[in-house]
Amino acid sequence: MGAGRRSLLLLPPLLLLLRGAELPAWPMAAAPALRWLLGDPACCALVGLAALARPWLRPWMPPWLSLAAAALALALLPPRPPPALRWLPADLAFVAGILRAGLAIRARFRRAPPDTFVDAFERRARAQPGHAPLVWTGPGARAVTYAELDARACRAAWALKAELVDPEGAGPREPAALLMPAAQAVPALGLWLGLAKLGCPVAWINPHVRGAPLAHSVLSSGARVLLVDPDLRENLEEILPQLQAEHVRCFYLGLTSPTPGVEALEPALDAAPPGPVPADLRAGITRKSPALFIYTSGTTGLPKPAILTHERVLQMSRMLALSGVTADDVVYSVLPLYHAMGLVLGVLGCLELGATCVLAPKFSASCFWEDCRRQGVTVIQYVGEVLRYLCNAPQRPEDRTHTVRLAMGNGLRADVWEAFQRRFGPIRIFEVYGSTEGNAGFVNYPGRRGAVGKTSCILRALSPFELVQFDTEAAEPVRDRAGLCVPVGPGEPGLLLTRVLGRNPFLGYRGPRELSERKLVRKVRRADDIYYNTGDVLSMDREGFLYFHDRLGDTYRWKGENVSTREVEGVLSLVDFLQQVNVYGVSVPGCEGKVGMAAVQLAPGRAFDGQKLYQHVRTWLPAYAVPHFIRIQDALEITNTFKLVKSRLVREGFDVGAIADALFVLDGQAQTFRPLTQDTYRAVCEGTWKL
Repeated sequence: MGAGRRSLLLLPPLLLLLRGAELPAWPMAAAPALRWLLGDPACCALVGLAALARPWLRPWMPPWLSLAAAALALALLPPRPPPALRWLPADLAFVAGILRAGLAIRARFRRAPPDTFVDAFERRARAQPGHAPLVWTGPGARAVTYAELDARACRAAWALKAELVDPEGAGPREPAALLMPAAQAVPALGLWLGLAKLGCPVAWINPHVRGAPLAHSVLSSGARVLLVDPDLRENLEEILPQLQAEHVRCFYLGLTSPTPGVEALEPALDAAPPGPVPADLRAGITRKSPALFIYTSGTTGLPKPAILTHERVLQMSRMLALSGVTADDVVYSVLPLYHAMGLVLGVLGCLELGATCVLAPKFSASCFWEDCRRQGVTVIQYVGEVLRYLCNAPQRPEDRTHTVRLAMGNGLRADVWEAFQRRFGPIRIFEVYGSTEGNAGFVNYPGRRGAVGKTSCILRALSPFELVQFDTEAAEPVRDRAGLCVPVGPGEPGLLLTRVLGRNPFLGYRGPRELSERKLVRKVRRADDIYYNTGDVLSMDREGFLYFHDRLGDTYRWKGENVSTREVEGVLSLVDFLQQVNVYGVSVPGCEGKVGMAAVQLAPGRAFDGQKLYQHVRTWLPAYAVPHFIRIQDALEITNTFKLVKSRLVREGFDVGAIADALFVLDGQAQTFRPLTQDTYRAVCEGTWKL
């Protein structure tokens, strides 16, 4: 039994002893504080001086029994407070914030009819009709007032009511789907709010998908109506027969329709009244009713519609308030609206607060800060590599001339965090971690550089989770003899599993139940428990800070060791002639596991230096983590949420005959990365070139 546990067992009898002797309890409280603050030597010296000075201190000093109790506590209590104790005020403040938010949300849904996000929007529109909650910076840049946005929403609701609401007004509402490019953000938001006025859940579909993935996205949402921008005509016509076979009504957001079987919605919108939509149309909504379907990236198959309930939408939208954003702030977002960070945390968060959201059609490193200065932006949103792109842009004298005080998002590496603040000023970083379909998340509310979140004993009791050992090849948790998962120690990477409880449900995806069941892990710590498998590898230090290592699918195994692509990317990014790095594992004939490969983009005006790169990776990486192949690309492919694309690179491997990009292979004898030739490629595949 450790000293800390012995202390806990002895504290009650010592307190009873003090109480029985009618002595003050302050020595018991002062003793551990003195020992924690001063350490053993200084504290013992202080106690010794107090004992020697006792004759002079007797008139106001407690009796000897009190001193003896204090000495016993000094001997038994640990020499230092728990590391996480220093964050107790911040922990309590954050817990109080989320509890207040949770209680307020529950209270909103106890009303009749329930108070949804669209009801809050309507109240703002009545109270501040001339205030502009949205500013569009794209073509036709302008501010959009509450009155204008509410009129758009009302017209959309009246125009679509006959399609989605039965004449009796009863029964669940049919879902609708939006297929809108970034350039149509304001009209799309008007349609979304109009559908929400009818109580209809809305599927936001990535406008960049086509063919089978697009058809699957529409049909898996269960949408009866699909609203499409005319600029995406080709996308729609490719799948229109499939949609018509499933009785999906399609509308163009335009005055006319060039496609047979597709109607134009604009005439109906123009003819519809802008008057209020009765709230009783959404009276059947509960906190568990679906509000949105946001799609997964589809990197492991076809995109899946994750269910966001009305309660979850409000919880996510409260993140802006938890980060300290107020109605006076101006929030800048370059994130797509089919992404939860852009739509829910960004736009809806601003609508809930009464803040202003500045929307850009796409991310541009050259225009980013100019937009911020022009619009008086105080808060920026980021995801993935956005802040790193800003750091890589050419330096300008006005880099620190802005009003931005807070950056909120996820996926920020520690080195970029430091570089960003060093270059653009002491902007507070509010890093969050979570997935759209997940049932829990973390927030780095103290602002520790590089951490994705912070937890405490209170937060962990409210939202339990485990970090467990995992098998990289099987992509599953490791289990002990009893069939339970094996936890990792402090600082060790582990697979994050979050407990599924009534207050933290896993709602999964719309569609067959097996899609959601695949994400669940049973018998983790007990025989009857259920956890959601995030697929992410994190570690947690003794203070409760969590650090992201990799996605389980991105971690590969080589020479019997697990290799984190994120960690290797961080090391390679320090090389001055490399501007972007994307690390992944590729299969080699005759070899167990996968060997490391890196697709890189060279810095402008720089040449590839194989010897310098060799010396760098040998110095800073363990032998098993050193990439053996380098692929030089003009630009690295990224997703629409600024994440590096690995799947295609993994499939292509290092086949010099099929890849047009320059390829290099690590040559241990020459201590360099040399060009990969057809002969060397053949030698690697035949096993005569030793890796």
